[in-house]
This record gives sequence, C-alpha cells and structure tokens, in this order.
Amino acid sequence: MWGSKQTVANDVTLISVKAEISGDIRVSGGLHVDGRIKGNILADPDSGAAVRISDKGYVEGEIRAPNIVINGEVKGDVYSSEHIELAKKAVVTGDVHYVMMEMVMGAKVNGKLLHVAAEKGKKVSKPEPVESKPVADTAMPDAGKPANKSS
Repeated sequence: MWGSKQTVANDVTLISVKAEISGDIRVSGGLHVDGRIKGNILADPDSGAAVRISDKGYVEGEIRAPNIVINGEVKGDVYSSEHIELAKKAVVTGDVHYVMMEMVMGAKVNGKLLHVAAEKGKKVSKPEPVESKPVADTAMPDAGKPANKSS
C-alpha cells in the first residue's frame, strides 16, 4: 500500500515495538504500529488516513480509517471506508466492515466480513446483520410420500 498510487500525507506516526499506548488515538495522516495499543484508532473517513499494523503490532480496540493494512493482531471491530488489506500474518478477532478488501492466504478473521456501500462524505455505519432461514424450513409438499409408478 505504501508504494501504491494512493497518497498518504507526509505525517506518519510510528508506535515502536517497545511502546504501549492505553487510550484512543486520532489520526489524519499515516500510523504505523509495531507496538501495542489498548484503545481505539480513529480517523475521519474523508481524511485519506492510512493505518498499518505490522506483524509485531497488537491492537485491542476498534480501528476506523479509510485505508488499513493489518499484518499483526487486532482484537476488535475494523471499519474501512475505502480499502483494507489483510496480510499473511493478520489475525482479526472481530467483525471487518469494508468497501474494498484484499485478503492474502494465511490471514485469519474470527468474526464476520461485512461489505458496506461506499458513500462519499458519510461515515461507515454499522450494518444490520441479515438473518437467513435454514433450508429445512421450506418443506416440499410431497416429501415422505412414495413415488407413483405408472407403467
């Protein structure tokens, strides 16, 4: 993502391996997490912010940002209003709300993948899960009756 055509502000904040932060973080540029965060990571959907959780990174809380790359561990729901990439070592325990997603073989999601429609100028809202009915509820009228054999 960093080498792609998408532009990220020159402001990139690094949370190093030996750092641990407790509390919410608001970003408008880039955030690279190698350390531990116990709190939410929040960015305005129109900011173009990019959040990257490295293979050494750990987040316990929600992540809300336009562009997200996860290659570490996240315990909480993830909301991406533009693009999310789940890399090989990604482990997400929570629901992933996305507009556009890349998921590499080896990434793990213990939760729901929920596609949301992209709406310019509006924050990504939490979609309502759709209940599906089991196939067994739709009984066939002639089920259990012997078939008529006509010669």
